[in-house]
Amino acid sequence: MPPNGTEMKPKILIVDDEKMLRDTLAKWFSPSYECLTAPDAAEAMKVVKSDKDIALMITDVRIPGESGVELLKKAKAVNPGMACIVLTAYGTVDLAVEAMKEGADDFFQKPITDLKAFELRVAKAVRSVTLERGEGGDDGEIEGFTGKSPAMERVYRLIRKVAPTDATVIIEGPSGTGKELAAKAIHRLSRRANGPFVAVECSALAKDLLESELFGYEAGAFTGASAKGRTGNIEAANGGTLFLDEIGEIDLMTQVKLLRTLETRTIKRVGGNEDLPVDFRLVAATNRNLAKMVTDGKFREDLYYRLNVIDIRTPALKDHTEDIPLLVDRFLKELSAKNGSQVTGIAPDALEILKKCPWPGNVRQLRNAVEKMVVLASGSMLTVEDIPPEIGNIDIPRSEAGKQDAAPSQAVGLSLE
Repeated sequence: MPPNGTEMKPKILIVDDEKMLRDTLAKWFSPSYECLTAPDAAEAMKVVKSDKDIALMITDVRIPGESGVELLKKAKAVNPGMACIVLTAYGTVDLAVEAMKEGADDFFQKPITDLKAFELRVAKAVRSVTLERGEGGDDGEIEGFTGKSPAMERVYRLIRKVAPTDATVIIEGPSGTGKELAAKAIHRLSRRANGPFVAVECSALAKDLLESELFGYEAGAFTGASAKGRTGNIEAANGGTLFLDEIGEIDLMTQVKLLRTLETRTIKRVGGNEDLPVDFRLVAATNRNLAKMVTDGKFREDLYYRLNVIDIRTPALKDHTEDIPLLVDRFLKELSAKNGSQVTGIAPDALEILKKCPWPGNVRQLRNAVEKMVVLASGSMLTVEDIPPEIGNIDIPRSEAGKQDAAPSQAVGLSLE
């Protein structure tokens, strides 16, 4: 707390070579934030290095000295917890997309004609950083997850922070990184824990079925409809949590109905005329870039903003390889018991190879690989020879000696108790 007893304002850094824009944004945001400004990348880096409390950097993708993308990389290296919004003029959207791949949290097109809309985006980015930097309550892993890396600890902190609220959450990350596990953890730690958790795999449903699956239908609503009608997934989640996995696969017309439901907290069944009240918390997940889909006209901008209140990003396995030994330990215990295997450990050289694999399928792929190794193993210790050759384009040394069981003194023992 500052000396006068008032709450400390979050800090934002505005980087742009247009002085008028810097001054306008600083004036607009000054009631809520402590605003710092810089005209170019060099000055921006001086500010970032001197002040580690900056919560958000707003930068044009084209600034003097070097690109906003290069500035983003350097700034994130100094302050990895800082959020970033890039500003992009017409014709530079590709640069903004590149910035998103490098760790930008959002982008906004110039000229900024709607400051209130931009303020919502800024507030969302700052809120995520504030949650992440705040005290997270209990430390350690969350049930269902395994990992003690900084990347996973950030996920745990955010889950614990957002779970007690009713805020809409979107979970972003590559396939196989545990997005549904995160959604279940949010539900389990929420006040809705005793209510239902209803998961919908949007990509698995045909477009003409998705609407009736989500909203239900009245008797005789369409050819083949049940004579009794059907309760949809949203109604089924009443009092609990609705998890929409791969929400980027929802067609535009269904997006309109979903937006109306989120705004009015009512649904209208297919073929029905009555608005039915619903009480649910929405958690959505995607492995796609929804911001890019908005720009391409494939996802509604208003729904995107409605969904993107709290953003949790589950990291790719390549970004927390230090957790691989813990994951292998867990999977060995689970899968040995499941398959009636006598495997009790893994040789150190085999574990080192697993740590170096690219794992494009992430944790899910690692689990499947361990199960294959457990099922096909000829001894009690997994060796290099047991590693499936298809797991990555790496050179796996194989020898006759490697086919023998590793001696206990040479292997990493994993208790199966």
